[in-house]
Amino acid sequence: MTVSITPCLKRLLDALLVAWLLLASALVQAGSIEPKHATLTATDDGYALSAEFTVDLGSRLEEAVARGVPLYFVLEFDLRRPRWYWVSEHVAGRRVEYRLAYNALTRQYRLSAGGLHQTFVSLTDALRVIARVGALHVVDKGVLKSGESYEAALRLSLDRGQLPKPLQVDALANRDWQVEATVLRWQFTAGQATP
Repeated sequence: MTVSITPCLKRLLDALLVAWLLLASALVQAGSIEPKHATLTATDDGYALSAEFTVDLGSRLEEAVARGVPLYFVLEFDLRRPRWYWVSEHVAGRRVEYRLAYNALTRQYRLSAGGLHQTFVSLTDALRVIARVGALHVVDKGVLKSGESYEAALRLSLDRGQLPKPLQVDALANRDWQVEATVLRWQFTAGQATP
């Protein structure tokens, strides 16, 4: 009787290949968006939000935008009044969408928010603008009661739903296309600025 080690060797090589692919996919740097800080300050019209984020797209998304794939980002702010007898009451909210695209003809990155457009020579400069929110009006005057406590939440994220359809499928399965976005939550007392 002869014994062949070829099937065992093949299974071992297949297992090693799978392990190597899993390790390689884990080492590829996925992007992340981390909030550094946020504050609400009183203005003549109500309250304004100022915030700063650390934005890292990862190598795959940086390459994609440099090849002309537009990326969409969403800034979401939510303010709630906690209630002990029921679900927290939604008091105010704001959503801002950004579109980041590269134009190969002009060799510039274009950042759009609403009807405003701005061009940048480098991706780093464009991401720096997305990462900083300055004096964004979020709550109208008279909505908040002075001295009352509220729960604020803020998140900046990549909107994968607005990627081209073939990339949306890839974004679900491939970690390279995913950007982890952290939600910043803090307590806010009306009439006082918070760190």
